[in-house]
Amino acid sequence: MPNEAISLEREKSIVDWLNYCAPQADAIYLVGDVFDFWFEYKKSVPKGFVRFLGAVAKLTDQGIRVFLFPGNHDLWISDYLVKECGVVLISNEYEFEYRGKKFFVHHGDGLGPGDRSYKLLKKIFAARFARLLFQWIHPNWGIALAHALSKKSRLSQNPKKDQYLGNSKEHLAQFVSAHTSSPNAADYYVFGHRHLVLDVSVNQSRYINLGEWLHGRHYAVFNGESMQLLQWPSHQPAKAQNP
Repeated sequence: MPNEAISLEREKSIVDWLNYCAPQADAIYLVGDVFDFWFEYKKSVPKGFVRFLGAVAKLTDQGIRVFLFPGNHDLWISDYLVKECGVVLISNEYEFEYRGKKFFVHHGDGLGPGDRSYKLLKKIFAARFARLLFQWIHPNWGIALAHALSKKSRLSQNPKKDQYLGNSKEHLAQFVSAHTSSPNAADYYVFGHRHLVLDVSVNQSRYINLGEWLHGRHYAVFNGESMQLLQWPSHQPAKAQNP
C-alpha cells in the first residue's frame, strides 16, 4: 500500500527500526495490522515480508521477546509466525506489570461501547467456519480479493484529516475510563487501531495510541519510568494529539 515500491521502502524502514531497538529492548510489542492481510493455508502463506520476518526471527533468536497482536486486517494469524519466527501471539488484551507500572495492551478494535455492526462482523470473521470457508478459495483469488478490500479501506482512512473526538465520544477512551474504575486499572493503556498518535489523560491513567506507518512512523518507548511517543527515524518526540 499504495504500491510495491513504497511498501518495500516502508518494510526496510521497519527493519531498520527493529535493528535499532535490538540492543536496548527487553521486549517489543507489535499491536496489530502489521500485515495488510494475512491468511495461513495448510501448506502456504502469503508471499512477501521476508525482510521483516527475518528481522523478527533474529530478535527472538537473540532472546528478545516479540509480542504480536492480530488486528482487524491480519485477524487470521495462526501458528506459522510462532513456529517460524518465535513470536508470542496475543489474541486479545495483554495485562502485565513492569517495574512498578501496570500496562494494558490491545490492538484496540471492538473495545468500548457502541460500534455493534463491527463487533458482530468481527465475531463472524473470527469464527472457525469463516476460516474453513476461506481456505477453499484458491490463494491467487482469495489473497487478491483481500488485498483489494484492504487497500480500499486504507485509502479511505487518512489520519492527517482525522481528529480526536474527545474522551466522551471516543470508544477507546470510554473503555479506558470504565476500566480505570476496576481493581485491574492500569497506568498505561496502549492501542494501535485508531491510527492517530495520541497521548491522552483519562482519570489517573494514560491512553497511548501508536498511530501508523503509512502516513507517519511512530513508536513508543517505556524506559523503566515513563512512556514516550517518538518519531522514526529522528527519535524526536512525536506530535501527539492531547486534548
